[in-house]
Amino acid sequence: MFTIATWNINSVRLRAGLVARFLQEEAPDILCLQECKSPVEKLPLEAFRALGYNWAVARGQKGYNGVAILSRLPIEDAGDQDHAGLGHARHVAARMENGITIHNVYVPAGGDVPDREVNEKFGQKLDYFTDLRDSFHAERPARSILVGDLNVAPREDDVWNHRQMLKVVSHTPVEVEHFGQAQDAGGWVDVTRQDIPEGRLFSWWSYRARDWAAADRGRRLDHIWATPDIANAGHASRILRDCRGWEQPSDHVPVLASFDLAA
Repeated sequence: MFTIATWNINSVRLRAGLVARFLQEEAPDILCLQECKSPVEKLPLEAFRALGYNWAVARGQKGYNGVAILSRLPIEDAGDQDHAGLGHARHVAARMENGITIHNVYVPAGGDVPDREVNEKFGQKLDYFTDLRDSFHAERPARSILVGDLNVAPREDDVWNHRQMLKVVSHTPVEVEHFGQAQDAGGWVDVTRQDIPEGRLFSWWSYRARDWAAADRGRRLDHIWATPDIANAGHASRILRDCRGWEQPSDHVPVLASFDLAA
């Protein structure tokens, strides 16, 4: 069995201490980070190696985006894709010794206005999902896990108020449709909802709330998917809400799942 976690850390150099705390307290076998905001050569990998995470693959850029996979288990770099041709560090893949491929994805947030005619960032987000969909149609994934900040809360119980969120970027019908098309194209199973099928689940709370916990206006933007051939091995899904209350936290919290597969 191995456990995988995904976390939009919102600057890994600023929050290296929080990553170390999480690795010490939860000890996932694999941690996928998004929004690292650092060139690869400046990632604090030595600090994580000291905790036993001796393998890492990453793609980075100065100040923006960036994805990294840290592992206690041997992994090899399995490449990356520049979906929608944005030139951003938003995807990296790693392959485990058991043949499982892990995709770490950071989908564009999409800006504030859900209209591609007036907001280029929203168009980039939709195009990113379209490219994901097309890539899965072209080569249907197998024995794969896809995790990351996908920046869409697809279900009504993935947001604090479905009706109020329908015109808010991350929960608009057009985003949910594009998200669903990408998921369906790969046959991906939402492992978190496979384990926790009912009830509200959030992995992100805005910095704008004076008291995020009391307001509890969250969204489930962070996901763990698996291909159907291994999805039934997934279990023990968790979202670590308490991490949102750590000192100088990310606005996202870690999402975890375990898989009963030989590593």
